Amino acid sequence: MARPASALRGQILESALRLFAADGFRGTSLQDIATDAGCSKASLLYHFTTKDAILTELLTPAAEGVAALLARLEGLEGAPLVDEAVTGFVEITLRFRQEMRLLFADIERASDEPGLGVMDLFEGLLDAFTARSPDSRGRVAAWMAIGAVFVTSTGNDEVPHEVLRTELILGVRRLLDHTPS
Repeated sequence: MARPASALRGQILESALRLFAADGFRGTSLQDIATDAGCSKASLLYHFTTKDAILTELLTPAAEGVAALLARLEGLEGAPLVDEAVTGFVEITLRFRQEMRLLFADIERASDEPGLGVMDLFEGLLDAFTARSPDSRGRVAAWMAIGAVFVTSTGNDEVPHEVLRTELILGVRRLLDHTPS
Protein backbone atom coordinates (compact mmCIF):
# COMPACT_ATOMS: atom_id res chain seq x y z
CA MET A 1 0.00 0.00 0.00
CA ALA A 2 1.33 3.44 -0.93
CA ARG A 3 2.00 6.00 1.77
CA PRO A 4 -0.02 9.22 1.76
CA ALA A 5 1.90 12.09 0.12
CA SER A 6 2.14 14.02 3.40
CA ALA A 7 3.58 11.00 5.22
CA LEU A 8 6.17 10.49 2.50
CA ARG A 9 7.08 14.18 2.56
CA GLY A 10 7.59 13.97 6.33
CA GLN A 11 9.71 10.82 5.97
CA ILE A 12 11.86 12.53 3.34
CA LEU A 13 12.44 15.47 5.68
CA GLU A 14 13.28 13.17 8.63
CA SER A 15 15.72 11.21 6.50
CA ALA A 16 17.31 14.35 5.10
CA LEU A 17 17.76 15.92 8.53
CA ARG A 18 19.36 12.78 9.92
CA LEU A 19 21.64 12.32 6.89
CA PHE A 20 22.59 16.00 6.62
CA ALA A 21 23.46 16.04 10.33
CA ALA A 22 25.55 12.86 10.02
CA ASP A 23 27.20 13.31 6.61
CA GLY A 24 26.78 17.01 5.88
CA PHE A 25 24.76 18.71 3.20
CA ARG A 26 27.44 18.21 0.57
CA GLY A 27 28.04 14.60 1.60
CA THR A 28 24.41 13.60 1.17
CA SER A 29 22.86 13.02 -2.24
CA LEU A 30 19.21 13.10 -3.20
CA GLN A 31 19.50 9.37 -3.89
CA ASP A 32 20.82 8.83 -0.33
CA ILE A 33 17.78 10.63 1.04
CA ALA A 34 15.36 8.72 -1.19
CA THR A 35 16.89 5.38 -0.23
CA ASP A 36 16.76 6.20 3.48
CA ALA A 37 13.16 7.41 3.16
CA GLY A 38 12.20 4.23 1.32
CA CYS A 39 11.10 5.92 -1.89
CA SER A 40 12.34 6.47 -5.40
CA LYS A 41 14.35 9.51 -6.37
CA ALA A 42 11.45 10.46 -8.67
CA SER A 43 9.08 10.45 -5.68
CA LEU A 44 11.49 12.61 -3.72
CA LEU A 45 11.76 15.05 -6.64
CA TYR A 46 7.97 15.25 -6.78
CA HIS A 47 8.04 16.74 -3.28
CA PHE A 48 11.32 18.65 -3.42
CA THR A 49 12.87 19.84 -6.65
CA THR A 50 16.35 20.34 -5.14
CA LYS A 51 18.44 19.50 -2.12
CA ASP A 52 18.45 23.24 -1.32
CA ALA A 53 14.64 23.14 -1.13
CA ILE A 54 14.89 20.38 1.46
CA LEU A 55 17.46 22.36 3.44
CA THR A 56 15.27 25.44 3.42
CA GLU A 57 12.23 23.51 4.60
CA LEU A 58 14.24 21.86 7.38
CA LEU A 59 15.64 25.14 8.68
CA THR A 60 12.50 27.24 8.30
CA PRO A 61 10.87 26.31 11.66
CA ALA A 62 14.00 27.29 13.58
CA ALA A 63 14.34 30.53 11.59
CA GLU A 64 10.67 31.27 12.25
CA GLY A 65 11.27 30.63 15.96
CA VAL A 66 14.09 33.19 16.06
CA ALA A 67 11.99 35.66 14.04
CA ALA A 68 9.12 35.24 16.51
CA LEU A 69 11.54 35.78 19.40
CA LEU A 70 12.83 38.97 17.80
CA ALA A 71 9.24 40.18 17.34
CA ARG A 72 8.56 39.56 21.06
CA LEU A 73 11.68 41.58 21.91
CA GLU A 74 10.65 44.69 19.96
CA GLY A 75 9.02 46.52 22.88
CA LEU A 76 11.65 45.59 25.45
CA GLU A 77 14.70 47.56 26.56
CA GLY A 78 17.65 47.14 28.90
CA ALA A 79 17.88 44.14 31.22
CA PRO A 80 14.43 42.68 30.33
CA LEU A 81 15.46 42.69 26.66
CA VAL A 82 18.69 40.81 27.37
CA ASP A 83 16.95 38.34 29.73
CA GLU A 84 14.27 37.45 27.20
CA ALA A 85 16.76 37.29 24.31
CA VAL A 86 19.15 34.97 26.13
CA THR A 87 16.45 32.67 27.49
CA GLY A 88 14.57 32.61 24.19
CA PHE A 89 17.63 31.87 22.08
CA VAL A 90 18.77 29.07 24.39
CA GLU A 91 15.31 27.51 24.27
CA ILE A 92 15.18 27.70 20.47
CA THR A 93 18.60 26.14 20.02
CA LEU A 94 17.68 23.30 22.36
CA ARG A 95 14.29 22.74 20.70
CA PHE A 96 15.92 22.58 17.26
CA ARG A 97 19.16 20.79 18.12
CA GLN A 98 19.39 18.70 14.96
CA GLU A 99 18.60 21.71 12.81
CA MET A 100 21.26 23.71 14.66
CA ARG A 101 23.77 20.93 13.97
CA LEU A 102 22.90 21.16 10.33
CA LEU A 103 23.17 24.94 10.35
CA PHE A 104 26.47 24.76 12.21
CA ALA A 105 27.88 22.18 9.79
CA ASP A 106 27.06 24.31 6.75
CA ILE A 107 26.51 27.88 7.95
CA GLU A 108 27.79 29.28 4.67
CA ARG A 109 25.17 27.49 2.57
CA ALA A 110 22.35 28.21 5.03
CA SER A 111 23.37 31.88 5.20
CA ASP A 112 22.90 32.13 1.45
CA GLU A 113 19.33 30.78 1.52
CA PRO A 114 17.26 33.90 0.77
CA GLY A 115 14.08 32.65 2.43
CA LEU A 116 15.77 32.10 5.79
CA GLY A 117 17.51 35.43 6.44
CA VAL A 118 20.01 33.74 8.78
CA MET A 119 22.41 36.66 9.02
CA ASP A 120 19.58 39.15 9.67
CA LEU A 121 18.36 36.90 12.48
CA PHE A 122 21.84 36.75 13.99
CA GLU A 123 22.12 40.54 13.75
CA GLY A 124 18.79 40.86 15.55
CA LEU A 125 20.02 38.57 18.31
CA LEU A 126 23.26 40.55 18.54
CA ASP A 127 21.32 43.77 19.07
CA ALA A 128 19.14 42.14 21.72
CA PHE A 129 22.08 40.56 23.55
CA THR A 130 23.71 44.01 23.77
CA ALA A 131 20.47 45.75 24.75
CA ARG A 132 20.85 47.61 21.42
CA SER A 133 24.15 49.18 22.47
CA PRO A 134 26.74 50.00 19.79
CA ASP A 135 29.60 49.40 22.26
CA SER A 136 32.25 47.32 20.48
CA ARG A 137 33.23 45.29 23.54
CA GLY A 138 29.63 44.40 24.28
CA ARG A 139 29.07 43.39 20.67
CA VAL A 140 32.12 41.11 20.69
CA ALA A 141 30.85 39.49 23.90
CA ALA A 142 27.40 39.09 22.32
CA TRP A 143 28.86 37.38 19.22
CA MET A 144 30.85 35.10 21.50
CA ALA A 145 27.71 34.31 23.50
CA ILE A 146 25.64 33.55 20.40
CA GLY A 147 28.42 31.30 19.09
CA ALA A 148 28.82 29.57 22.43
CA VAL A 149 25.10 28.77 22.68
CA PHE A 150 25.07 27.62 19.08
CA VAL A 151 28.07 25.31 19.45
CA THR A 152 27.26 24.02 22.92
CA SER A 153 23.66 23.19 22.09
CA THR A 154 24.72 21.14 19.08
CA GLY A 155 27.29 19.01 20.83
CA ASN A 156 26.15 18.05 24.30
CA ASP A 157 23.73 15.18 23.92
CA GLU A 158 24.96 13.51 27.11
CA VAL A 159 24.05 16.50 29.32
CA PRO A 160 20.45 16.45 30.56
CA HIS A 161 18.28 19.04 28.83
CA GLU A 162 17.43 21.08 31.92
CA VAL A 163 21.06 21.18 33.12
CA LEU A 164 22.22 22.28 29.68
CA ARG A 165 19.49 24.94 29.50
CA THR A 166 20.31 26.34 32.93
CA GLU A 167 24.08 26.36 32.40
CA LEU A 168 23.81 27.95 28.97
CA ILE A 169 21.67 30.77 30.34
CA LEU A 170 23.98 31.34 33.31
CA GLY A 171 27.09 31.16 31.14
CA VAL A 172 25.77 33.66 28.62
CA ARG A 173 24.76 36.05 31.41
CA ARG A 174 28.30 35.84 32.81
CA LEU A 175 29.83 36.39 29.39
CA LEU A 176 27.61 39.40 28.81
CA ASP A 177 28.26 40.64 32.36
CA HIS A 178 24.51 40.67 32.83
CA THR A 179 22.58 40.16 36.02
CA PRO A 180 18.95 39.25 35.43
CA SER A 181 16.32 41.84 36.25
